[in-house]
Amino acid sequence: MKKIGILGGVGWASTVDYYRAIAEGASRHFANRGHGSPLPIPPMTIESVTQAKTRALRGTAGDEASWSGFDAVFCEALLTLENAGCDFGIIASNTPHARLHAIRQGITMPILSIFDATAEATASAKVSTALVLGTTVTMQASNYSDRLAAEGIAANDRLPETEIAEMQAMIDSDFYGGASDSARARLVAFCDKHAKPGTAILLACTELPLAFPDHLDDPVFEADGHLFVNPSAAHVAAALNEALSD
Repeated sequence: MKKIGILGGVGWASTVDYYRAIAEGASRHFANRGHGSPLPIPPMTIESVTQAKTRALRGTAGDEASWSGFDAVFCEALLTLENAGCDFGIIASNTPHARLHAIRQGITMPILSIFDATAEATASAKVSTALVLGTTVTMQASNYSDRLAAEGIAANDRLPETEIAEMQAMIDSDFYGGASDSARARLVAFCDKHAKPGTAILLACTELPLAFPDHLDDPVFEADGHLFVNPSAAHVAAALNEALSD
């Protein structure tokens, strides 16, 4: 199996879930093929960065130079994983993917994009429209909408800044370190307000799927009257596929 490098820490709860999902997915793979216990899992190295630091280093949308400090932290972390002998890397967070073009500079190991995995999962749901929810950085950027467009799926127009700020506040208060007791109801209320019927809702912050513990490993699922896409689960599935490939 190929060695996976996981860049995590933003946030730590979703990083733990990435590791769990990869290990359990690999275990199921080998159990279904008659492998005895202990079941193999891919070798992995986790490089955890500090979320408080990376949040403070976020730049301004449209100002490339303002992101230099942010980019440097993630580039250094990827280089650490590369030097640890990882065959490929994944970033267990949506937000840094908006800067993937910059933070992968000088890195030779492949980096599996959460945008690609999510767009393919969304296309499998046979939908034509999508609503992208996530941090301020993710919701202000066009990365998801551009990649979805390549699959023939139209993402929502950018929401008003007040609504983007509301989503960021929800993530900070109800999803830090896991999902609070009120997280699911608050998230679903936001979806009720903004999602049209038949729209796939992308939970494009790796903490958001934690509100649906019964669906953590489902790339696409239905709950509370909505169709959801779980980018984290789609990303894990892509990583497993790569790790188990010859």
